[in-house]
This record gives sequence, C-alpha cells and structure tokens, in this order.
Amino acid sequence: IHSKNFIHRDVKPDNFLMGLGKKGNLVYIIDFGLAKKYRDARTHQHIPYRENKNLTGTARYASINTHLGIEQSRRDDLESLGYVPMYFNLGSLPWQGLKAATKRQKYERISEKKMSTPIEVLCKGYPSEFATYLNFCRSLRFDDKPDYSYLRQLFRNLFHRQGFSYDYVFDWNMLKFGANRAAEDAERERREREERLRHSRNPGARGLASLSGRARAAPDTAAPSPLNPAPHTGLEKERKVCMRLHRGAPVNISSSDLTARQDTSRMSNSQALSRITSSALQSATPR
Repeated sequence: IHSKNFIHRDVKPDNFLMGLGKKGNLVYIIDFGLAKKYRDARTHQHIPYRENKNLTGTARYASINTHLGIEQSRRDDLESLGYVPMYFNLGSLPWQGLKAATKRQKYERISEKKMSTPIEVLCKGYPSEFATYLNFCRSLRFDDKPDYSYLRQLFRNLFHRQGFSYDYVFDWNMLKFGANRAAEDAERERREREERLRHSRNPGARGLASLSGRARAAPDTAAPSPLNPAPHTGLEKERKVCMRLHRGAPVNISSSDLTARQDTSRMSNSQALSRITSSALQSATPR
C-alpha cells in the first residue's frame, strides 16, 4: 500500500480477509474508504506535518499520535497493525469497554489508557518480537520510511525459531478438514445403524440378498490372469481412491504424509499471528 503512495488509516482485524479456494493462503487488505495519499507519486514529496486533526479510523487500533491530533503517516499504519495481533493474543485490548457520556470523551479515555499502558505490560507473556515491533513503530518520526524488511524479519525469525516452516497450511484449514471428516463419520455411522435396524426387522431379507449375491457371482469362476483380472481388484482400487477424495486428501499423497502435514501445520496463536503479520507487512513494502 505504502509503495503505491497511500496510507490506509483504518488498519484493524475486520479489514483483513483470507482468500477462497486455491487462494485460501493469501491475506487480503480491504476497505480503502479512509485511505489518503501521503506523498507525491512523481517526486515522492511527503505531505506536511499538521496538528489539530480529528481522529480518523477506529479508536481501538488508532496510534497514539492519531489520538493526539497529528496528521497520519506510514508509522501510524504500522502501529495500528501492531495492535491487531495483540488483540488476537489477549482476546481484548486494555482500552476496550471504556464508558463515557460522549464519543469525544470516550476517545479521550481510550487515549489516556493507551498512553498509560507500557508496551512491555501490553505484550507480557508473549514473544518479545511483539513489543519490539510496537516500540520501533512508536520511535518513528512523521516522515520516516519504516524499515519493512527489519520488521518482517522479526516475525520470520520467531516463526523459524519455533521450528515451523512456510507450508501455507493454517490452523483453520486443519480445523475445517477435521470438522468435515467428523461429519462424514457421523453420517456413515447413522447409515450403518439404519441398515442394522432394517435387517433386524426382516432377517430373511438379508439371507435372500446373500444367496442372490452368491448366485450372481457363481458363473464368474475363471482364474485371474492379466487378460482376465479378478473383478474386485479394480473396484477395490477405485473404492480406496474415492474414499481418499471424499475425505479431502489428494490421491497422490500417502496417509503417512498427510498425517505428517497435519502435525507440522499445528502452531500456537502467536506463531500463526507472526505469519499473518509478516504477510501484512509484505503487502505494505515499497518496491
């Protein structure tokens, strides 16, 4: 975004979406209704420093300088981005749920709480990279160009230090796969129960079906050969392939490989967030 000469000015969880289907591993940034050009496209002349500006964006994720009425720039987008993973880590930010008579008073209370909460306290109990990131963002001057590579590397190092690799499989992908498989197993069990109940009510039908099946199979007595293969061989192979496709597993991946992929894809919230934050920073990198 910044490489296109714009700042977003409303970075928050609601404005990050995951793709669908083959693009399910891509992070998309949406809602540019509050975006603003921060420099000239040709000369790269930065907009001037101004004060007494109204708060633009969402107060919960707004930077401290935005609360103070200072014109927003690249540093403010990045500070807002830093609050997003901490919101996911904590479940809520310390300045959420504050009550006030007016919106202006509420913004003031949020600003006071945000400024009085040290970054180390906000990020306590989580990898130091989250605090390092926020401290870096708050240290930037108005027209500074952020070191995007450094910030991305923070979270890449954290991710690799935890022993994970970029396999592009997220926790929610595995949860969805597990939920689908559980539903399929439940449906299969239901059908088996109905089948047993039906046979218990009419035991003769099962015997007739068995005899009928043997009668149909009786003429097929030729020994298997390359020219006359056993009839069940192809059917059994097709059944196994269909079962793997039905469960969502690629045909050319073995069961052991699929299990290994599931095991290595599991990660903590902080590790998943470090990957998403790195992806979001990649979107903001000037080219």
